[in-house]
Amino acid sequence: MSVKRAIAAGLAIISVALGCASAAAAGDVSVAVDRSRITTKLGQKFVFRTRIANHASSPAGPLIAHLNVLSLRNGVEVDPEDWSTHRTRYLGTIPARGARTITWNVHAINTGRIALYVAVLPQAGVNQPPTTGRTVQLVVAGRKTLNSGGILPLALGVPALLGLLAGGMRVTRRRR
Repeated sequence: MSVKRAIAAGLAIISVALGCASAAAAGDVSVAVDRSRITTKLGQKFVFRTRIANHASSPAGPLIAHLNVLSLRNGVEVDPEDWSTHRTRYLGTIPARGARTITWNVHAINTGRIALYVAVLPQAGVNQPPTTGRTVQLVVAGRKTLNSGGILPLALGVPALLGLLAGGMRVTRRRR
């Protein structure tokens, strides 16, 4: 038996003896997403779901799930807090052979190709790699609008008003 396995077995025995839920091994927990690709427009809100499952015969956790957002284009900065206000979820303990489903509400902030993925870690901070699900490929199209932010009446109205005033002054000068 390797040293790592012996330590893991010893920690599991201590955890059970203390009545605590065991921290899930990387292979015991899986993350599945309900979609692999989402197409939307800039400024739109959308939802996707992840299912975190415990395949072990003992409880896993407590666990934390975290939504990650990154741009697939070089030079495009993504501020994940703008995309979702609740990116970290504390799942508690998932029972043996149990699962939890999380709904993620996301707001498309940047145009282009974006990647979304969820990482699950033990809340105890055990030094092990996170469990991640498949990446959700997000394509955000730009909005082409003639009246962005309601500016069209102002953009057309001010020059038209100035033209009418200039024309009115010209007519008034000619009459004199």
